Amino acid sequence: MPVVPTDSPDWRSRVADLLLRAPARAGRCRVLALEGPSGSGKTSLAGALAERLRCPVVHMDDLYPGWEGLAASVTRARREVLEPIAEGRPPRWRRWDWEAGDWAPDGPGGRHRVDPAGALVIEGCGAGGAELRPLLSLLAWVEVPEQVRAERLDARSDSALYAPYRSMWAAQEARFYASDAPRDHADLVLENG
Repeated sequence: MPVVPTDSPDWRSRVADLLLRAPARAGRCRVLALEGPSGSGKTSLAGALAERLRCPVVHMDDLYPGWEGLAASVTRARREVLEPIAEGRPPRWRRWDWEAGDWAPDGPGGRHRVDPAGALVIEGCGAGGAELRPLLSLLAWVEVPEQVRAERLDARSDSALYAPYRSMWAAQEARFYASDAPRDHADLVLENG
């Protein structure tokens, strides 16, 4: 399994090349999933890769139905994002409003839609779930030392909102990683520490 350090100047090109050589498994779309625990930097990496690939990003944060919703988000990602793409339809999903603790109102800002054309990046814990893998072209595990992750979580702009749920979320991640083993199925590791 290739290991790509994200501090190397060509990491985006290396990952993009791997994706473009991989088969399209969601219809004609090549889907890159970035998986890893909270604080590993998936969102930042996804933005950089999407810019390089000129494609949209789907954030699992929008699909989690609240703080206890990691497992449910994987099914939502399959049904509302990847299956429509595989069927040639644009995906549409309703976003979770973290501040309100409920689904965002239907309408502008509440419903998301992307046009992935040839490529899509999906990022977040759950993006490498077993039920999504048949539709993924490339699964990247984002590796970061525990101390670095903790520092990043503490420095997040939403750290006060996240703090009361941090241990509960970590327990969900542990269960998900034990059951779905995304790191064991990854096509590459992104060292992001």
